[in-house]
Amino acid sequence: MPSGFARHARPAPYTRHVPRRLKSLVLAAVMVVGACTGATVDPAGIDPLLPTDAAAVRSLLADSEQPVVLNVWASWCTPCRSEAPLLRQAHQQFGDRVRFVGIDVRDSQDGARSFIAEFGLDGYEHFFDRPGAVPAALGGFGVPLTFFYAPGGSLVRLHSGVIDERTLALQIDELIRGGG
Repeated sequence: MPSGFARHARPAPYTRHVPRRLKSLVLAAVMVVGACTGATVDPAGIDPLLPTDAAAVRSLLADSEQPVVLNVWASWCTPCRSEAPLLRQAHQQFGDRVRFVGIDVRDSQDGARSFIAEFGLDGYEHFFDRPGAVPAALGGFGVPLTFFYAPGGSLVRLHSGVIDERTLALQIDELIRGGG
């Protein structure tokens, strides 16, 4: 090897990013473990979800005396599956002060019931929006979506895409403190 080559050699491209990649791998492992350790129940024990539409959801929000975390999901949505354990944990921790509502869109009843059972989400309200019209009527598109509403139905924040633990905790804290 020529002596000048050693002076100009660069470290392997991955060596400078190992901590970031390691962090990503650890986060992915935590999410997989979290998804697999949910309290699951038999889907047969989950009642069919009641159909809903935009007017019914707006009425539910307007009539709510508690702040509302409204999550739009589907059983076929991979990001929805990754955030489901976080929503279950948030409901377990804050369900006495915040109303949690799920809207299943463009799905089947069997898929919805299996998803709820798999992730132990049977502790809060879920509704069925087969055509997927509710999210657009509320101002969002796609799945997952997480809406944060003040008591009485005023939108505080809309989070598009998979929600992380920090964002979910901060938004719930803001709802509980009455911020918006």
